[in-house]
Amino acid sequence: MDQPFLGSEAIAGGVLTRHTLRRDFIALHKDVYLGKGLQVTPGIRAKGAWLRSRRRGILAGFSASSLHGARWIDASLPAAIIDTNRRRTRGVTAWADSIEDDEICVIDGMRVTTPARTALDLACRYPVDSAVSAIDALARATRLKMADVELLADRYRGRHGIRTARKVLDLVDPGAESPRETWLRLLLIRNGFPRPATQIPVYDDYGALVAELDMGWEGIKVAAEYEGDHHRTDPDVFNKGIRRHEELADLGWIDVRVTKRDTEGAVIGRVAAAFARRRS
Repeated sequence: MDQPFLGSEAIAGGVLTRHTLRRDFIALHKDVYLGKGLQVTPGIRAKGAWLRSRRRGILAGFSASSLHGARWIDASLPAAIIDTNRRRTRGVTAWADSIEDDEICVIDGMRVTTPARTALDLACRYPVDSAVSAIDALARATRLKMADVELLADRYRGRHGIRTARKVLDLVDPGAESPRETWLRLLLIRNGFPRPATQIPVYDDYGALVAELDMGWEGIKVAAEYEGDHHRTDPDVFNKGIRRHEELADLGWIDVRVTKRDTEGAVIGRVAAAFARRRS
């Protein structure tokens, strides 16, 4: 059993005995069990919370996002569920939100908020940067249409956090491929740069794809890209990156590459210098 299950059902069905249940499984919640040694992922936490609700709850927030296929979700976060049972339980956050039928879908037999409702909940409940990053990932994993989220925001115009949510939704871009790319994009916008386009394809004179840039401004050929550790530690990726950078330079691009060691001030200074070069 690699998924959470109700112990009482397993015993009643003759699948397990009480002895094997205690010996081979751990309790996620009262009567909700998981095999020992299995990794507790966001999806596992979500299903455990749903079973705890006796299959009555509606998974929401990051739990819904994980079930929709979004990446970069912290596995230590508690599951989020809209449920009448709001007794404090470790690993579960129960919300008392109103929800309409058209804001619910079914995934693996579980009721889950739709991508649009999930996005609205994330935008209302979490700090701006965290919410934008989460919705970027959700939008990339689904066919989320921001117009649908805006319609829900109009439906719940009196909801707590809706003003902040509208700011969050305006900053969402499904072109972000990681939370650090979202961080870089928001940093640039907040420091007065025009909003960059994302995932910009660059072709050489023969029509061959040279690169797909994280973000940038095609009109002035300035790009900003976040490089994770694998760009430095993997020799093949490192060498490919050097050749790519050289080809971009030959095509007239200034490619500002950012790593975790760069301070915000340094990033802004380098991008500003690239803009200045274009305007000189």
